[in-house]
Amino acid sequence: MRLFKDDVNRLHVDSGSPFREGLSRIGRWSIYYAAVGIFAGVGAIIFYYLCQLGMRIFLDSLAGFRPPSSAGEYALFVPGIGEVNRWVLLILPACGGLLSGWLVYTFAPEAAGAGNDAAIHAYHNTEGFIRTRVPFVKTLATVITLTTGGSGGREGPIAQIGAGIGSLVATKLKLSARERRILMAAGIAAGVGSIFRAPLAGALFAAEFLYRDPEFEYEVIIPAGMASVIAYCLFCTVFGWGSLLESPDFIFRNPLELGPYLVLALVVAGSGVLFIKLFHGTTRLFNQLKIPNYLKPAIGGGLTGIIGFFLPHTLAFGYGYAQKALTQEVALPFLLSLAIGKMFTTSFSIGSGGSGGLFGPSIVIGAALGGVVGQLFHQLIPGVVGSPGAFVVVGMASFFAAVSNTPISTIIFVSEMTNSYHLLLPSLLVCSTAYLATRRWTIFKSQVWRRIDSPAHAGEFFVDVLQTIKVKDLLDRVRKVIMIPESMPFADFKKHFSETEQHYFPVMDQQGKLSRIFSVNDIRSVLFSPGIGQLVVMKDIGTSEIITTSPSDDLNSVLKKFTVKNIDSLPVVRDEDPRELIGMLNRREVIAFYNQRVQDMKSLA
Repeated sequence: MRLFKDDVNRLHVDSGSPFREGLSRIGRWSIYYAAVGIFAGVGAIIFYYLCQLGMRIFLDSLAGFRPPSSAGEYALFVPGIGEVNRWVLLILPACGGLLSGWLVYTFAPEAAGAGNDAAIHAYHNTEGFIRTRVPFVKTLATVITLTTGGSGGREGPIAQIGAGIGSLVATKLKLSARERRILMAAGIAAGVGSIFRAPLAGALFAAEFLYRDPEFEYEVIIPAGMASVIAYCLFCTVFGWGSLLESPDFIFRNPLELGPYLVLALVVAGSGVLFIKLFHGTTRLFNQLKIPNYLKPAIGGGLTGIIGFFLPHTLAFGYGYAQKALTQEVALPFLLSLAIGKMFTTSFSIGSGGSGGLFGPSIVIGAALGGVVGQLFHQLIPGVVGSPGAFVVVGMASFFAAVSNTPISTIIFVSEMTNSYHLLLPSLLVCSTAYLATRRWTIFKSQVWRRIDSPAHAGEFFVDVLQTIKVKDLLDRVRKVIMIPESMPFADFKKHFSETEQHYFPVMDQQGKLSRIFSVNDIRSVLFSPGIGQLVVMKDIGTSEIITTSPSDDLNSVLKKFTVKNIDSLPVVRDEDPRELIGMLNRREVIAFYNQRVQDMKSLA
C-alpha cells in the first residue's frame, strides 16, 4: 500500500510542472489578448471622438449639413443652427480628399482605400506585420475623408487600426509569425466589435472575412472574442451602452413571407454584383490615371461632391438614414436614390484612394434595398408582409454578406447592431441565397478561397493532404524493375548496367526475396576498376539496411523516408511480406501526384 501511495505522490509531482507551465502560458496569453483589447478599445474611442469632432467642424459648421444619427450615435457636440450650403458640399469632399491623399501617400501608402484588404493581405502574405505608423495615419486620413463628406464607414479603417495595434504588440513582444497573425486578428475584432457595439460579431468577422469560402480561421476566435469584449466594454463605458441602431421588435411568424424574402435575396445579389463591379472598375480607372497618387482622392472627392450637391443624403456615414428606414420614416423614392447614390459616392470616395470602410455603406445600401422591397410587398400583399421594417434588417445583413462573402458573421453583426434577434431565420435564408449567387465576386480582392490557398497555412496543408494519400493510390506509378541475383558476378552486372536506365538496383536472394539494394552512386568508384569483375558477386554490393515502403503507408511518411538518407527512390514491398518487392517509387512521382491532388481539390471547390 505504501508503494502505491508513493507512486501516486510521484505522479502528482511529475504532472504538476506541465500543469503549472500550461497555466502560466494561458495567463501570459490572456494578458496579451487583454492588452490588444485595451489598446484597440482606446483607439476606437479616439477614432470615434475625432469623427464626431470632424463632423461638427466640417459638415456642420462649414456646410450646415447635419445628417441624422442612429440611436446609438450619441452627439458629443451641440449642433449648429445654420442652413445647408450645397455649394460648400460640392467642394468640401474634394478638399478632404486632397488632404487625406497627401497624408496617406506621403507617410503610409498602404493606408489608402478601405483598410480591410490591407489587413487581409497582411494576414496571408506578410506574416501579420503592419508598420507602426499605419494605425495613426489611417485614423487621421479616415477622419478627414469621412467628415468632409466622403462616403464610407468606420469598419474598414478600425479593422486596419486594430490590426496594426495587434501587429505592434506582437512585434514588440518578439512573438512568432503565427502568434502575430493571431494578435492581429484579435485587434481587428476588438476595433470592429467595439465601435459597432457588436463584440460577438466582431470576433466571428475577424475569423471569417479572410476567406471567400464559408470558412473560419478557428484559432483566432477565442483570442478575438476576449479582445473584442474588453474593447467593447471600454468603448461603451465612455460613449454609453446599447446597440448602434434601435429597431422595433420584429418577429417572424408567417412562412408565406419567405417568398418576398427570396425576392429580396435576388435583388440584393444583383445589386451586390453591381456594386462590386462599380467599385473595382472605379479603382482600376483611378489606378490607370497618370497623375500623382495624392491627387486622385481629390478627384474622387470632387465626383462625390457633385452627387452630394443633388443628393446630400448619400454623403458621409448614413447610419441615421438606415435608422429612419427601420422605422419607416422615409419614402420609397428616397430609399432608391439612397441605395444607388451611395454605391457611386462610395466608389468615388474609396475607389480613388480615399480612406474609409465598405461595411457602413453596405449596411446603408442594404437597408435601403430592404426598405424598397418591404414597402412594395407591403402595398401588394399587406396580409403577408405586415412589417416592411423587418426587410430593412434582413437587407442590411444580406447585402454585406453578398459583397464580402461573410454570411455567418454578418447575420450576427446586424442582430447585435439592431438588437433584433427574432429575424435570424429569414436572415439566414436571404444571406445564404445571396452569398451563393455572388460567391464568384468579392469586394475584398485580398481574400483567398480557403485556408489551403493561404500562404499562412501552406506547410500545414502540405502535411494534411499527404496524410490522406496512400502508396496504394500510386501503384500505377510504381516502376517495375529487374532484380539482381545475389550470385551474379560483378562483371555480368556491368554488362547488364550498360543496357538499363535503372538508378537503384534491388538484390534478391535464392527465393527471389529482397535482400539488399544499391544505387549507381554506390558503385561509381569501382564500376570501371579492372580485376574485380569475377572476384565480386552482387551479394557483396549494397546494404542490407533497406528503407522500404508499403501500400498502406501515407505519403507524409514516404517523404520522410526519402529525406532520411536523401534518396530519390524507395522499394515498395507488400504489407503481408516486407521482403516481396512490388517495384520502385520515385520522389518525383510522389510530388507530382500531390500537386495533381491539390489541383483537383481546388477545381472541385
